[in-house]
Order: sequence, then C-alpha cells, then structure tokens
Amino acid sequence: MPFTIVRQDITKLKADAVVNAANTDLAMGGGVCGAIFKAAGAARLQAACDELSPIMTGEAVVTPGFALPAKYIVHAAGPIYRGGGHGEEKLLRAAYTNALKRAVENNCGSIAFPLISSGVYGYPKDEALQVAVSAIQDFLAGHDIDVTLAVFDKSAFTVGRELLGAVKSYIDEHYVDTYQTQRRLLDAERDALSDKGVVSDNAPIKMLINLPMPAPKTLEQKPTPAGGAPVFEPTAGAPPPLDDLVANLDEPFSRTLFQLIDAKGKTDVEVYKRANLDRKLFSKIRTGKGYTPSKKTVLALAVALELSLSETDDLLERAGYALSHAVKFDVIVEFFITSGKYNVFEINEVLFEYDQPLLGG
Repeated sequence: MPFTIVRQDITKLKADAVVNAANTDLAMGGGVCGAIFKAAGAARLQAACDELSPIMTGEAVVTPGFALPAKYIVHAAGPIYRGGGHGEEKLLRAAYTNALKRAVENNCGSIAFPLISSGVYGYPKDEALQVAVSAIQDFLAGHDIDVTLAVFDKSAFTVGRELLGAVKSYIDEHYVDTYQTQRRLLDAERDALSDKGVVSDNAPIKMLINLPMPAPKTLEQKPTPAGGAPVFEPTAGAPPPLDDLVANLDEPFSRTLFQLIDAKGKTDVEVYKRANLDRKLFSKIRTGKGYTPSKKTVLALAVALELSLSETDDLLERAGYALSHAVKFDVIVEFFITSGKYNVFEINEVLFEYDQPLLGG
C-alpha cells in the first residue's frame, strides 16, 4: 500500500528508510529522535550525523541505519511551532518533501515517518497530521514509493472533531450490531408465531425458509425435419442455457472497472494513485485473468472514481462483495461516499481512528 498509518514503534519497522524527527544540529535528542539514536547505536549514528551537521529547518540528510531494520535514516528537521504565523506549515511540508526526495535519490522503495514536530516542538497534532498527509499525497502523485506514518498510540494525533462527529452520528444511525439484529428478528418472529398460537413464549423457534425453486424446464416440440428425429427446444419461459449463466457470472470485474475509468475521463495512473494502490497490484487488476481484488481495494477504486453509492454497489457486486450495515468498516466508507467526500487519505484517518482496515492495497 503506497500510504498507510500504523500504530507501531518506528524503530522496529522494516522499511528501506526511516525518518528521524531531527534538530538542526543533528544531535541526539528526546522522543522519537532519542529512540532512533538508541536503537541504531548512539555513538556510531552521532559520528555520522556530525559529518553532515548543521542543516536548515525543512532540510533532510541521510545516514546509514546501523542497527535499525532500515537501511537508511533520513534526518528531517521540522519547525518549532510558534503560533503558526512564522512559516511553520511551509517548513514542515518541506521537511516531509525533502525526506521523500532523499529516499528516492537512494533508491528506497519504502519509507516510514513519525509525525514530525508534533512532540516537544509543539506543533498541534491535528494540524501536523494534515500537513503530513497533504505533503505525502502530493509527492506520491508523481512518485512510486510506499510510505508509512507510524504513531506509537492514538493519542499521537487526532482527526478533526467536526468530521469525527459527523461520522459517529452516521454510524449511530446506520450501524446495526449483528447480534442485536438477529435478536430482534428472532423476537419479532416469536411474537408473530405466538400471536397465531404456533409456539409458546418459551418454545424454541424453528424457522423454515421458503427458497424460490427454479421454474421447471419445459420443452416444446418443433416441426420434425423430413426423415429426422423429433426436435425439442426450451420454451420462452425456460431458464437460459447453463453456459450463458456462467458467462454472465464470470463477466470480468476488470472490464467494468476500466469502462468506468474511461467514462469518468480519468487515466489509469490517476486512479491508482487516488485509490492508494500499488502500481503492481493495479496491473494485476488490469490484466484480468481471473484476479479479483479485495473488498477494501474495490472500495478504494470506487472512491478514486468518485462513484455514487449505487455505482459503488454495482462495482462491488461484480467483484462478489456487498456493503453491509452490520460491518462498521462498510458504514464508515458509505458515509464518505454518500457525503461526496472522496479523499482516500482522509477516509483512512477515520478508519484508523476506529481500528478498521485501511483503503488501498
């Protein structure tokens, strides 16, 4: 997945590069910086940093990863927050962008960030998150690299209260707990059967489900050819031949997807970038050959294409899925689609807040 958020210690992440929220002197500090120095081996890392220091706020430099799982450490100097009126946003964005540039220059396929400047430097966490997501999203529009934003716990950042409030209200209105749904259905059926004297209040319920049976296949005799055997063909009301049914069921998901891409006037690159998909995964979808993406990938594509809810339902159905109000993940994504909010990164922030899988793949 090109951009994901995880709750994990950044020093333990396996990525080609990890980012150190550095000071301009590249000296060992506290917080994330101190943790990275300790995990990498403080003496060796400090010696490497001394050769590169000092740097300017917003700049980034690279050292080896030493004892870290990562091959490289990218040291990015974020700004100290002084109220927001001293160019802090521009400098913070530059720190992310320059760190990403250094990773690409060193042929890194993946990089992991902390939330820069959000600790002792005092940058408001929600604003720091917005800058991080925006800078990373803009960079990914022109580059292929997997980016991870690592937070130690949820208190490390907050999603906008107004958005979370709207999502919570939608969940409260539409999310139906599976057990509660089954319980209400059982209670309702028990009441109905009890009213008719079929069961007592304490009797167990046995539900008989009447499934529609296929219409019997009738044959109509056609005029017999001279000297030939009688010819029988299905009548107009008979079900279609099995081959036709199978052909309809196997209509490639990819065909519908790429028809939608053309109809929406978008390019493949634009779609897989907006969907937060890996280019190789998108190529597998394009080739077809029986590959069916996961539900979260299909929904990411629906968001990237800005599909309506009915269009999303249709695309999901062609991949063998459906939205359910008994699944919180589905309800959250449905909220964004019905609200016309098609930013996959914003959706993922909320999904992360609710401990749900993230969109993309």
